[in-house]
Amino acid sequence: MDDHWQNNVNQQGTEIPTYGEGGGQEYPYQADFPQQEGGGDEDARSDATEGHDEDAEAMYEGEYQGIPHPDEIKAAQRAARAEARKKARLAAAMPDEEDLAEQYENIMEDCGHGRFQWTLFIVLGMALMADGVDGFVVGFVLPSAEKDMCLSNANKGMLGLLVYVSMMVGAFVWGSLADKMGRRKCLIYCLAIDCVFSFLSCFAQGYGFFIFFRFCSGFGIGGTIPIVYTYFAEFLQMDKRGEHLSWLCMFWMFGGLYASFTAWGIIPHYGWGISLGTQYQIHTWRVFILVCMFPAIIALIGLVFMPESPRFFLENGRHDEAWMILRQVHDTNWKAKGEPERVFTVSNITTPKTQEDEFIEIQSDTGTSFQRWTVRHTNLLKQVMQNVISLAAPDLRLQSLFLAIVWFTMAFSYHGLSVWFPDMIKYMQYEEYESKVKLFHRERVERFHFNFSLVNQIHKEGEYVHDKFMNIEIKSVKFEDSLFENCYFEDVRSTNTYFENCTIKNTVFYNTDLWEDSKFIDCRMENATFLHPKKGCHLNFQEENDIVIYMVSFLGSLATLPGNILSALFMDKIGRIKIIGGSMLVSAVCTFLLLLSFSQGAVILFQCLFYATSVAAWNGLEVITVEIYPSAKRCTAFGVLNGTCKLAAIIGSVIFAKFIGVTKIIPIFLAFAALACGGLLATKLPDTREKILE
Repeated sequence: MDDHWQNNVNQQGTEIPTYGEGGGQEYPYQADFPQQEGGGDEDARSDATEGHDEDAEAMYEGEYQGIPHPDEIKAAQRAARAEARKKARLAAAMPDEEDLAEQYENIMEDCGHGRFQWTLFIVLGMALMADGVDGFVVGFVLPSAEKDMCLSNANKGMLGLLVYVSMMVGAFVWGSLADKMGRRKCLIYCLAIDCVFSFLSCFAQGYGFFIFFRFCSGFGIGGTIPIVYTYFAEFLQMDKRGEHLSWLCMFWMFGGLYASFTAWGIIPHYGWGISLGTQYQIHTWRVFILVCMFPAIIALIGLVFMPESPRFFLENGRHDEAWMILRQVHDTNWKAKGEPERVFTVSNITTPKTQEDEFIEIQSDTGTSFQRWTVRHTNLLKQVMQNVISLAAPDLRLQSLFLAIVWFTMAFSYHGLSVWFPDMIKYMQYEEYESKVKLFHRERVERFHFNFSLVNQIHKEGEYVHDKFMNIEIKSVKFEDSLFENCYFEDVRSTNTYFENCTIKNTVFYNTDLWEDSKFIDCRMENATFLHPKKGCHLNFQEENDIVIYMVSFLGSLATLPGNILSALFMDKIGRIKIIGGSMLVSAVCTFLLLLSFSQGAVILFQCLFYATSVAAWNGLEVITVEIYPSAKRCTAFGVLNGTCKLAAIIGSVIFAKFIGVTKIIPIFLAFAALACGGLLATKLPDTREKILE
């Protein structure tokens, strides 16, 4: 047994670990009961096997069958780890001392896995769900927002692009700050920023304000993923880490399901909107944004009652606060398991010295308040930049490069295809719709009352004299080189309808959305009158295409359920590397099936298959990223890699969208090449299954 692991025995024969002794700083705490003298393990075992009375501990059932007690198994595992680390130190000529990583793992094993971790699991899961919801919000509201705010094609693309850019910046900034300011504090800031600006975007009537609020919201929510996984991992013991981090990944799927279901149930219902006069309207797509805030609000409230990561406190020399939190975790878990008599027995914790932080505090206590603020934040910025630069240090450079490439290739193909699938379905719908267009050439209609809708038609060189168009809808209709003379339009609603090179004589437009500057292209107006025009862009809530996209997104998110479950069950059994590499290579093979997608049903089927096979790689990447890097750089590294992921998503989305309606071969080949290269490179990553968080 290692010199730094002392076995003390209480009245019930329980081993009392004492952490400490060795380099660094030790912070002793009063033990809750004294160490027994003499007897040691033999006395403890004899007491446990004697006939018990009211004061004796219940006999372990497996003792007579030769089955070791779980505490004995943990002690043996700790001894094996200590021996291995001792040999490694001797080989590297390092001093023989137990470091914080080993101590912390032993403490978390003593605390157990129970009510505290499951409570934190739900809270952080809601934060992750909020990020998943935000990934769908822009795509779902864009068809309605573009009509409501009259967005051009350039502005539509700008909105989607800026949201991803803001999430990329947020991942980098908040991930870096979380290593210096704390996981919990930064996560609260992220969710608060997201909630505030999402709420404001619900009421923004102008495009400029709307895109600004969505950018700020994306900046906030972009920091959640790096912080959530780091925060949760630091409350998990080694043998639980891979499985429970994988279960946590399922909340991103729940976010997609929640967003798809609520969009399906809210956006198409015109009656659910609110109108405050003619200039201020809150349509249902704005109500949808409001509903999408609920997961972030729940997570924000839950975080108020959660403690900071004790590992962060220990790394920053805040030993008393860390000890109190560890005791809280221990007592919460064992009381929930019906063993409140278990006592938190840690007496000494060896922690790294924090001379740099102490020096900064000395500096920051002098001068004016502005000078103190400047010193603190200047040094904070320096430390953050040093942390980022240190990721390229010789001991981390190669694995950081490999991991960044795997993240990039996975995100490039996944997000590229995530754009390609719904756009391909829309294009197929458009082709089918265009194939059914009705063409009218040189028709003459005189003194006719149009009281029925005109849909999907092209009228060329027609003549309409003394005709009435009243209380109808004109959808996807184009009039070319036609004459309208002495006609009357009243209460007409139009969608994708235009008059090109037409002559309009003595015609009245009353209470219609047909107005001169938007619907008439190169037309000749002779005594045309526009009374009470409905200027602006008006929503059409009867569009069927949006409903199909909601369903496609819902099925795509639901398809990840089997992959999430399997990756959680096998993450610790077969290892992270095999999960990542296998999932990416299988997904690469699935991309070739897209060549057979000649119908909307086939595209939906292959989309679900791709999502089901690729989700395990995402889970494995998030687990291994947490485990590779030391605690002082963990959030920073995760933020940089997640920012790389967002950059790849932007590039992939732009490239894949360019080939819609042109060819399927190039997007499929790009996705296959990226997944295959990333999957093969993943085999070069280190196996962290048995690694203690450094």
